[in-house]
Amino acid sequence: MYTEIFERTSFAEGSEIIRSKKKEDVERALHRASSRLSLDFEDYLSLVSPNAFSYLEPMARLSKEIKKERFGNTIQLFMPLYLSNECRSSCLYCGFSYENKIPRKTLTEEEIRKEAEVLQKKGIRHLVILTGEDYSKTSLDYILRAVSILEEFFDSLSIEVYPLDTDDYQTAIESGVDGLIVYQETYDKKVYAENHYRGIKKNMFYRLEAPERGGKAGFRKIGIGALLGLSDPLGEMYKLGEHAKYLIKQYWKTSFQISLPRMRPAAGDFQKIVSVNDRDFVRFLLALRISFPDLGLVLSTRESPRLRDHLATLGITSMSVESKTEPGGYSNSGALKQFEIEDNRSVSDLAASLRRSGLDPVFKDFDRALLFSKETL
Repeated sequence: MYTEIFERTSFAEGSEIIRSKKKEDVERALHRASSRLSLDFEDYLSLVSPNAFSYLEPMARLSKEIKKERFGNTIQLFMPLYLSNECRSSCLYCGFSYENKIPRKTLTEEEIRKEAEVLQKKGIRHLVILTGEDYSKTSLDYILRAVSILEEFFDSLSIEVYPLDTDDYQTAIESGVDGLIVYQETYDKKVYAENHYRGIKKNMFYRLEAPERGGKAGFRKIGIGALLGLSDPLGEMYKLGEHAKYLIKQYWKTSFQISLPRMRPAAGDFQKIVSVNDRDFVRFLLALRISFPDLGLVLSTRESPRLRDHLATLGITSMSVESKTEPGGYSNSGALKQFEIEDNRSVSDLAASLRRSGLDPVFKDFDRALLFSKETL
């Protein structure tokens, strides 16, 4: 299990290893990548390191080349659909946290269909389904009923819900879900415990093992990530890269994606935010693209339009668009948002901007294969 590897190097040790990387290490990694040689984990750490700051331009050129070679000029667009803001977990940084005295809402089946109809008209074919962490209000049965409605409207459905067991993930796949997203939030055990002190999410290792359970279940694609702003970003990047390396090797039939959401304003009074500036953020994404050429990189509407347009040409493969972070947001329910977004452009506006940059926005990137039994042949 990855948890065994996770325990070998502490979060703080990972940060220090990255800080110890020298310019010669960065140059070696870039030389190997330019020669299209496989990079090892130490190369990845070198490109993440502060000493890679002076090499952002060659990193950007290389990242752009690799992305085009592996993914072409395409950018897949998707939208999130929040089914509920009900939550029994206390996550101090989150607008949905149990401690926040906010109006709670879980969509009815009629409301789910109404949201789906709105999104379908926008041309979106890939959807991410989200809930808070409340097993009773948003049970697996509830989520699967939502899936049965949504698969009438969309070609690809991913879930970003509370962690489940392998058998439950298999049930979700059989019901029409093809993607799983589980962000660890932070890989720092001390900070994780400080910020998750009640509810399901308190169990850090159960969450940490969720992508692996998803790999065993057989998801077509799995997304992982760290919420930058909770702890030392270098420690997060060490552990995130370590986690990705393990999952890619062990579950090679699955397509993996990484996202690096940065903290945004939300309900509550969370103040312990570790700042991650744009240049560091860009360096981290470039390091991931160069080190993991076949990895999907996802960029959310948390980021500004200007930064998103710039990064779209440098290695990003997937972007959310016109996001609403509250249940019923697309049909104006008036519920509380989980967090504020920065890029409010419409689907058509973002698509037009991507095309002006020479990119091809993709609304649907695959068709489900038909499986025939011997009896049907």
